[in-house]
Amino acid sequence: MAQFFQAKKKTLTQESLTLAITGMDHQGRGVAKHHNKVCFVNGALPGETVKVKLTEDKARYSAANTIKVISASESREKPFCEHYQQCGGCQLQHLRLDQQLVEKQVAVSQLFTKFAKLDGMNWQVPLLSAPTHYRRSARLAVMYDKTAKKMRVGYRAQGSKQIVSVKQCEVLSDVYRDIFSVFDTVLNQNGELRSVSHIQLCQADKHNFVVLRHTKNISEALKNTIVELGLMHKWRVIFQGESQHIEHSHLPMPFYHLPELDLKFEFGLDNFIQVNAQVNQAMLLQAVKWLDLKGTEQVLDLFCGIGNFSLAIANYAKSVIGVEGVSSAVAIAAQNAQTNQITNAQFHCFDLTQAMQQAPWFSKDLDILVLDPSRTGAMAILEQLPLKQFKTILYVSCDPVTLARDSAIITQAAFSLEKIGLMNMFPHTGHIETMALFQRR
Repeated sequence: MAQFFQAKKKTLTQESLTLAITGMDHQGRGVAKHHNKVCFVNGALPGETVKVKLTEDKARYSAANTIKVISASESREKPFCEHYQQCGGCQLQHLRLDQQLVEKQVAVSQLFTKFAKLDGMNWQVPLLSAPTHYRRSARLAVMYDKTAKKMRVGYRAQGSKQIVSVKQCEVLSDVYRDIFSVFDTVLNQNGELRSVSHIQLCQADKHNFVVLRHTKNISEALKNTIVELGLMHKWRVIFQGESQHIEHSHLPMPFYHLPELDLKFEFGLDNFIQVNAQVNQAMLLQAVKWLDLKGTEQVLDLFCGIGNFSLAIANYAKSVIGVEGVSSAVAIAAQNAQTNQITNAQFHCFDLTQAMQQAPWFSKDLDILVLDPSRTGAMAILEQLPLKQFKTILYVSCDPVTLARDSAIITQAAFSLEKIGLMNMFPHTGHIETMALFQRR
C-alpha cells in the first residue's frame, strides 16, 4: 500500500507573547514581527505594545489575538457595542473613527506600491456617513444551540461558525432595533421554527423587509402570526423556503430614492444594493463629478447591477451600456431606466468572468469605462478589453487587494491614476471601499 506523507500540525504555544505593533493591514489587524516573519494581531493598533496569544503559526506568517494592551495608542477608545469582543461584525470599534480612515488610506497606498508600483497618489477627501445605524441591510445568523437547548439569533463570531447572541446592533438601522429580542422570543417559543437558518433585513424607502429563510415547512397559521407581529414593528415579514428566489410579488416593490440625482431605483430582495444609503448617494455624485461628462461620451458600465451607476451617469452622457451577470438585476435595471424616463441606457446580461470574444454589447465607439466589481475584482474582463480605446476609467472597489492588482493592468495600458479616495461605506469595520479615476496618457 502506498504511504502518503502528512505534515504534522504545528503545536501553538500556549504562552503569551509581547509584541510591538508597527502598522495595520487592509483588514484592520495590527502588524508586528515575530520570529522574523509578519504577525497579524486582532485588536491591536499601530504604536502599541500588546500581549497576545497565537491563533496561527504558518511558514510565512502568524496570527494572534490581543489579550492585554500594555502600552495603548492615543487613538484607542472604548468600543460602544457590548458584543464587540465576541461578535465578528465590526473589527475597529477600538480605534477612533478619524484614525480608522487614516489607517485604511495607508493600507491602500501600501497595496498600490506593492502591486501597481504607484506612490504619491492624489488622495481625495473621504466620503462619510453617520458612524452608527448606517446599515439598511444585513443578514442575521440563526442556529439551534444543542448545548443551551435554544435558538440563537445574532452574528457569527470572528473567524468562527459560532453565533454570538446579540441584543442590539448599533450599526444596524434603528428600524430594526428590536429585531434580535423579538425573534429570539418567537424562534424559541415555536419548535416549528428550528429550521430557520438566517434572517435577511432590508430597509427600503417606505417599507422595512424581514426575510426568514427556512428549510422545512412552517404552518400557515404560524406564518400569519409572525406576519402580524412584524406589522406591529413596521416590518414586512416574508418566508423563503427551498427556492433561491425571494418571492415578494404580493408586497409593494422595494425602492430607494436619490433626491440629489432625482432618481428612483426599484430592486428585488435578492438583488444587491449598497448597504449605506448616505454613502451610496455621495458615491454616485462623486462619480459624476470626477467623470466630468460633456454629453458626448459613450459609457460602458460593467458589473452594473440594477443600474446604480448607469442611470446616474446616463443623464450626463450620450449613451450608457450596462452589463451584469445576474439576469434579474438586468431586468430591473431596464425597468428602472423606464421608471426614470431614461432612454439612452441599455442593459445586457453577460458573465464577465468568461471570454467576451464577440460580445454583442461591445462597441469600438465606447470611450468611458466604469467598473464596480465584486471582491474578486475585474481582472478577467480587463485582460480582454482593448483598454486603449477608452480615455477614462472609473474603478469602484470593495476590495483594495484586487483594486491594486487590477490597477497594474490599467496603468500598463498607458493610463495614469488621476484621483483616488476612500468611501467609508462600513465605519468601524475592516472593509475598505475605494474609488479610483484613471486617464489615458
